Amino acid sequence: MKIHDIHVKGAIDMETRCKHYHQNIDRIAIKFYCCGEYFPCITCHNEYGCGNRQVWPRSKFDEKAILCGACGNELTISEYLESGSTCPACQAGFNPGCRMHYHFYFEM
Repeated sequence: MKIHDIHVKGAIDMETRCKHYHQNIDRIAIKFYCCGEYFPCITCHNEYGCGNRQVWPRSKFDEKAILCGACGNELTISEYLESGSTCPACQAGFNPGCRMHYHFYFEM
């Protein structure tokens, strides 16, 4: 699905929700380091992705890799990790439970 001019594989609505995570606050997509494509979650990447998942190294945390599904703002990984689960551009809330999954996406 094309969201704010970015294709997000596995998204089921315009705020980047997917069949695995679809609460109101599930509104980010992550650009995967391995393939450079956006997905709502790790399970979507496993289903529709490149098959060679890699996490973002700390040295690349200044790269834009998080898409706010509410406003389309792209955040760097550092901005996202420091956001307090709120988009700095539009103040839309992100799911704070995503913290439990950071190790799937980012070098910790």
